[in-house]
Parts: sequence; structure tokens; C-alpha cells
Amino acid sequence: MDAFRRIVHALRSSHRAASDLNLTGAQLFVLATLGAAGGPMGVKELAEQTRTDQSTVSVVAGRLVDRGLVERARSAVDTRRVELSLTARGRRLQQKTPTTVAQQKLADALRHLSAADAATLSRILKGIVEMMGETDAPAPMLFDETAAEQTKTRHRRPATKKARARAVRR
Repeated sequence: MDAFRRIVHALRSSHRAASDLNLTGAQLFVLATLGAAGGPMGVKELAEQTRTDQSTVSVVAGRLVDRGLVERARSAVDTRRVELSLTARGRRLQQKTPTTVAQQKLADALRHLSAADAATLSRILKGIVEMMGETDAPAPMLFDETAAEQTKTRHRRPATKKARARAVRR
């Protein structure tokens, strides 16, 4: 349990740093990852670096684009490829972030495990998740509050008869 507590403590500290910058933990992680890359990254590459799926990282990056911190552009080499990079405003904000956020440290540590150790850890953690009854729970990026809110909202019953009827029609 002490090891879990230390990991959770580090992740919470990173989350607090993100909150101080008016970002979610997931946004801070993506911002820091893009900043560390030193140049444009494709969504696939960003997903690999953040150890998450492309659709999730795309949504988080989209929120950063909406805030003017990240820009999307077509690759000059392959116009089918969309590249993400920090805007000047994003670079200024990224410079205020911790050098390496806890999520990056965790991803790096997992990357350094041997294949056998990674498979063992995965099996054990999946077993713990199963014993906790959380196998159907979503697995968004760490500290992605928007995804957590969407999950809650998706399962919430509409308040009025009219709203319930609209929800049924969808």
C-alpha cells in the first residue's frame, strides 16, 4: 500500500500544479509532453508518449487548441497527417509547469520495465481492478475531469419528463 500511496501522492501533487495553472492534470500532461518534444507531434505519437489511446489524447489536445495553447496543422511532408505543437502562449505556460509531471514520470518508469515485468504488473493490476468490481469503469487519462464529468452526466437520469422523452428519442 505504501507504494500505491506514494504514486497517488505524486499524481495529486502534479494535479494541484495543473489546477494552479487552470488546467486539468491530463491537459498539463499533454502540454508538458508537447513541450518536451521540442517540435510538432502527430496524435499517434502523442498517444504513445502519454500511454493512452488516440481518441482520448485527441480530445484533450482539442481542449488545449480551443484555449489557444496548442495548434493543429497539416504536415508539410504528409498532408494526411495532423501535427500538434505549442503556440507561443502554450510555450509560456509550459515553462511555468514542473520539468516533468508525475504522469510522465510514471509513464517513463513503466516504459523501463522489462516485457516480462510489464506483463506481470498488468496482470496483477487487472486482477485488482476485477476484485474491486471496476472492470466496466472508464479509463480516461489521469485527472481528466471533463471525461469524468461526461461519464457522470451520461449515466444521470434527466430531471423532467420532457428531458427524459428527448433522451429516449436520441
